[in-house]
Amino acid sequence: MSVAVVVGNPRPGSRTLRAAVAVADALSSVTGEAERLVVDLATLGASLLDWEAAEVSELNAAVAASDLVIVASPTYKATYTGLLKLFLDRYGNNGLAGTVAVPVMTGAAPIHALAPEVSLRPLLVELGASVPTRGLFVLESSFDDLPAAVGPWAEVASPLLERSLEH
Repeated sequence: MSVAVVVGNPRPGSRTLRAAVAVADALSSVTGEAERLVVDLATLGASLLDWEAAEVSELNAAVAASDLVIVASPTYKATYTGLLKLFLDRYGNNGLAGTVAVPVMTGAAPIHALAPEVSLRPLLVELGASVPTRGLFVLESSFDDLPAAVGPWAEVASPLLERSLEH
């Protein structure tokens, strides 16, 4: 089993990255001792704009080959970041076929709580990923206790993800 965590926050080492890793940790009962790839897109800089960049192409291929992909972004203008879009735009139609994906977004206010469902889920489905669970929205006020913020979601999501990953 392999897990990829892709984070589209423009700040390297962001709180969104911490939240996405907390999701991967919370799903360890499903994934076991999975090989984990963490892609912090902020560290790739201008290479995301270079369609010939080997490093980015290799990361795209590794993410697409993963069993479970956790895709995370802060909420920007009620949707995901352009940085994340740059990375995901490199996939063709069905470029994530065969993967199970989890949309995760962070934000300051509950008014954006549906952002993972309204903006990120359709993008992942368009790319061919299976998205069997609700996305997770993590409020910035929850960053000091991520296990408490992620745990209840993971309890509901884990059985659904486990069934999807068995197939």
